[in-house]
Amino acid sequence: MKVLGIETSCDETGVAIFDTTAGLLGHCVHTQIALHAAYGGVVPELASRDHIRRLPLLVKQALDAAGCELSQLDAIAYTAGPGLAGALLVGASFAESLGLALAVPVLPIHHLEGHLLSPLLAADAPAFPFVALLVSGGHTQLMRVTGVGEYALLGESVDDAAGEAFDKTAKLLGLGYPGGPQLAALAERGQTGRFRLPRPMLRSGDLDFSFSGLKTAVLNVVSAPTWRAEDVADLATDFQAAVVEVLCAKALRALEQTGLVRLVVAGGVGANRHLRERLDASTRRKGWRVYYPEPELCTDNGAMIAFAGALRAAAGQRGGETPAVRVFPRWPLAELHSPVQP
Repeated sequence: MKVLGIETSCDETGVAIFDTTAGLLGHCVHTQIALHAAYGGVVPELASRDHIRRLPLLVKQALDAAGCELSQLDAIAYTAGPGLAGALLVGASFAESLGLALAVPVLPIHHLEGHLLSPLLAADAPAFPFVALLVSGGHTQLMRVTGVGEYALLGESVDDAAGEAFDKTAKLLGLGYPGGPQLAALAERGQTGRFRLPRPMLRSGDLDFSFSGLKTAVLNVVSAPTWRAEDVADLATDFQAAVVEVLCAKALRALEQTGLVRLVVAGGVGANRHLRERLDASTRRKGWRVYYPEPELCTDNGAMIAFAGALRAAAGQRGGETPAVRVFPRWPLAELHSPVQP
């Protein structure tokens, strides 16, 4: 089965072809960083218009890379949510129209499910069940995963997501867009321990997160009369250390409470080097194991959508009999159901 995956939830246009026998055949991503940089953040209308321009070309590029024709596609999967409504509608309408023209099933896919399942694309893939730490610009969640579509929410952020806190803190520090990667790069040059920053909810006893207070603590530092601009790298280092400590502590606690031994880390922040190093060291001491997607699959991409669509199709999920362009800008992952069995 060959599945075309389309991702347009925010500011990346991703297209990929996944074959259930041969694996990932073609994979193309266009990022809109340059388009939104002048505004310091994603402009939804501009994002939607750029998806419209890019999708046909990227589909052709992915098909060429896969050595595949449109007529050889068996199904189409697209991100139906969560995300920006206009951006999601571009991908949904494109997918449903193409599916109608080719007479193939079209499957709406949850964006976070794509991220959560992306480590299974690696050669050394985790087996079910496992704990998943989804950590990105829009979400920070811990899930117990027992199979495709079988997700139980263990904890989540009560305010800012970790990636959102990175981006907002970068703006406080005067860094450019996108702020999160720039802050992480700056933190590589700083010294640890210069600033005493809080670890919100570190000892709360539950598996929820909070990063808004940490962001406020950074604001207090840079607003103080004693603040020196030359200390910005040290502050970035201590901010990153605080986020990583909280994420690791909660992830380890989730493994202890569930009795599971496998942790999957997915989402853009999952590419952070310090987070990976600390998780690897902490789990190794316990005899546990951490799994990550390939670095290029940490950010939004079509490969994870094609793969999730292939898994759902193989488990018996069917597309609608008639095209239905429906998107879900807000769509809790815990509400997602298992694929319909044949």
